[in-house]
Amino acid sequence: MKLKIKKYKEQLQSWPQKGYHIMAQYDDEKIIVYQSYKKQIGDFAVKNQYFGGDFSLERMTWIKPNFLWMMYRNGWGKKDGQECVLAIHLKMTAFKKYLKNSVYSSYNERLGISREEWQIQIKESSVRLQWDPDHDPFGNKMERRAIQIGLRGEFTRCFAKDDILLIEDISDFVKEQYEYVLNNDLDNLLIPEEHPLLFDDEGLNIKLKLNEH
Repeated sequence: MKLKIKKYKEQLQSWPQKGYHIMAQYDDEKIIVYQSYKKQIGDFAVKNQYFGGDFSLERMTWIKPNFLWMMYRNGWGKKDGQECVLAIHLKMTAFKKYLKNSVYSSYNERLGISREEWQIQIKESSVRLQWDPDHDPFGNKMERRAIQIGLRGEFTRCFAKDDILLIEDISDFVKEQYEYVLNNDLDNLLIPEEHPLLFDDEGLNIKLKLNEH
């Protein structure tokens, strides 16, 4: 497994507790995002290092850079059809491109545009942006917000093949760590090492609310 792993409790001490943060494992070239699929889709992706087979290029696909938020959504890989947990090493240039082209999935006056303008953007855009409450290992809501990005159309096609550097199946790791959660043993829980991500592009930071607390 190429992921960098660190004890959850050690990371917790330095993590922001509230505000909008892209919590992720990343460097200048790549960012790790997570998805969960049924075994046939996951096995094809790992074997071929791209998404194909039963993977639908016509549906919107959501990516999540935050490991624990993914665990909340897929029930630590226990939900039906989400047993195969993938860590996708995504080109950072592609991730930024998604965000620059994204439109918020729900309207808010703070977007600085009218509802009508937002509705036009939604129809024209192929990237959705959503902030949701982050969650702790037990699934409890936190004040900090976690990001997820929905892709469709040409963005899905680029994501499925061109934008990926590596696809890892981390299902066994997830199962092992879930045992610590079930036993209420967070002292031994290991998760991918994550830090808040900020961009050099201040306009993008503002759009994503990353300067807000």
